[in-house]
Amino acid sequence: MLEGRERQLLTAKSSPAPANAATFATLREIEGRLKSIKNIEKITNTMKIVASTRLTRAQKAMDESRVYGKTSNTVFEQAETKPLEDKKVLLVIASSDKGLCGGIHSGLSKAARRILAKNPNADVAILGEKAKASLSRAVPENIVLSFANVCKDIPTFADAQAIADQIALLPEDYASVRIVYNSFVNAQSYEPVSIEAYSEEAITQSANISSYEVDDEVLTGLREYALANNLFWAMAEGHACEISARRNAMENASKNAGEMINKFQILYNRQRQATITGELVEIITGATASADM
Repeated sequence: MLEGRERQLLTAKSSPAPANAATFATLREIEGRLKSIKNIEKITNTMKIVASTRLTRAQKAMDESRVYGKTSNTVFEQAETKPLEDKKVLLVIASSDKGLCGGIHSGLSKAARRILAKNPNADVAILGEKAKASLSRAVPENIVLSFANVCKDIPTFADAQAIADQIALLPEDYASVRIVYNSFVNAQSYEPVSIEAYSEEAITQSANISSYEVDDEVLTGLREYALANNLFWAMAEGHACEISARRNAMENASKNAGEMINKFQILYNRQRQATITGELVEIITGATASADM
């Protein structure tokens, strides 16, 4: 929108102004636009600084959650646990409620739709309003549970446990809970991935579960703990990705605003100089005319 307005102002500059009033109006308009862009730059630069400060804490929490998540999932990898084929899968989309962070939420929604294209009967639980807004239009019939006001700050295991408790109350006996989240690659990139939290029956039927000598009464607790642990991992890593993406988005916005400020400053200076030159020409012309008389 700003660039289109800039072209209009440049066009107005190239054509001769009919009167000084119009010229001064154009100058005031450019000055107002310049002030507006400078205010936007201040806001985006402040948001970038805040995101940079929060990113260190978010990465620390992400690293801690990775340790718990990977350790927990090692048991199921070595036991060769697999989801049951004759039951439905619950897809949990770990998003959030906040925007101004690039395409991180839309990328997660696209990954979820790709998975649902292969598993059209899967149920969906959504963490956060951003992914819900997108998936509610695409697959409203698959959504069975949603959560708002999640990941407003660094996620905790208690938050993940509360969500896991609500998932456990769903009437369907799922083969597994597949959590889709944004994996932190580095400060500039992330990618949607998924992890599995298996049902109690699937854990029981694991090929090598007997080597762990797990009592039957412990299996329920193991399944609930693994689900909460994976949710904690996904939420913490997704939160770090969101903060990093917001920092990058605000940095790019500040850079673009700075470039537009330079363009409008040059435009303002040229227009002001043209106005001064026009007034000087009128004064000299008037003075010459008076001398001739």
